[in-house]
Amino acid sequence: MGSSTVPPSAAFLAAFRARAGAGSVLPFDEFMDLALYHRELGYYRQPRVRVGYGRDTDFFTASTSGTVFGELVAAAAAKLLAGRDPRDFTFVEIGAEPSGGVLRGVAHPFGATRTVRLGEPLRLEGRCVVFSNELFDAQPCRRFRRREGRWRELGVAEHAGRLAEVELERMVPRFLPVDAPDGYLIDAPVAAADLAGRIAGEPWTGLFLALDYGKSWREIAEATPAGTARAYFRHTQGSDLLSQPGEQDLTCHVCWDWLTERLVQAGFGSPAVESQEAFFIHHATAYLAATTSAEAGRFSPKKLSLQQLLHPAYLGQKFQALHATRS
Repeated sequence: MGSSTVPPSAAFLAAFRARAGAGSVLPFDEFMDLALYHRELGYYRQPRVRVGYGRDTDFFTASTSGTVFGELVAAAAAKLLAGRDPRDFTFVEIGAEPSGGVLRGVAHPFGATRTVRLGEPLRLEGRCVVFSNELFDAQPCRRFRRREGRWRELGVAEHAGRLAEVELERMVPRFLPVDAPDGYLIDAPVAAADLAGRIAGEPWTGLFLALDYGKSWREIAEATPAGTARAYFRHTQGSDLLSQPGEQDLTCHVCWDWLTERLVQAGFGSPAVESQEAFFIHHATAYLAATTSAEAGRFSPKKLSLQQLLHPAYLGQKFQALHATRS
């Protein structure tokens, strides 16, 4: 069983004990929710710069490439509306950083824009393009490990000021595979699927577009024996998920099959998952052609941003795009 190498702060310990109660144990997804979203102590609640290339940031995303990413997203979304006038749609971004927004500084074709930030109510109606970038991988996951031929759910316990991994005495869900080898670890992104269901369940029509990193259920269940949950701190990826809670980012690959199922259940037609590279090449073709022509003959910052976003060695294959429409 793993334990934290860096102890939590006294304030986080107090919050953990208050939520865990007398048993001083939380299921992993509740610990992750506390570490990321506690109102004062959560990683995403603190007033700090998390995204960028600076020494005090923890990771960078496609939005770090400046307006090029927003221009690509706007061009692809307009094309995916398939002939409908973008001016009739509100572009809604869910989960942007407090100082950010994918269309900030971008000339776009939409009738209006709106940003739903952390903690704000999720209300969607009318004609919308609903967009997110790395929203679903930041949702809490449940953890399960196979031991002695049985699945056991993992939790987090506090003892003498330290946090440690423990096994919980509770029923496990039926979606877990029956023939995994001992030691196999599954990080099940249940909360991400639930969030997709809530977004799709709102009374709106238009385009759902999510850029994130994820895997199929088969890949999660058969090809990732060490799980997919990871910690990020100062641009370093780690597997010590329990250390310095509230100070490091925690993520988990989404399950594209589960998100797709929620969209279909809510009436979205033909959801598709493509690599970020393929998505923009297929759906932002005119923008790419115009930009390449305008920047020909020089290696400009814009061309560098396109390389970072599209090249398979950078973000082009690491991230995928899930899109679907409902009319």
